[in-house]
Amino acid sequence: MADVETRLVGCFQSVFPQLSEADIRIASQEKIEQWDSVAAITLVNVIEEEFNTQIDYDRLPELDTFGKVLEYLTVDRGID
Repeated sequence: MADVETRLVGCFQSVFPQLSEADIRIASQEKIEQWDSVAAITLVNVIEEEFNTQIDYDRLPELDTFGKVLEYLTVDRGID
């Protein structure tokens, strides 16, 4: 899972370059003003490309923190 987490940090850094790695690991839509609907779609596209997977857009509202996205990828999508 460490590799998945590291790759996911990279995805977040490409969309939110102003954030440090430590900030990314605790990131949430509530705390990051730039994480609006456009950024959310951009982030999903970056993640889909990085992990060669499809993210269910119906689940997008609940994927509102770094931790939830990581859990979705590792548990729901089985990426390791």
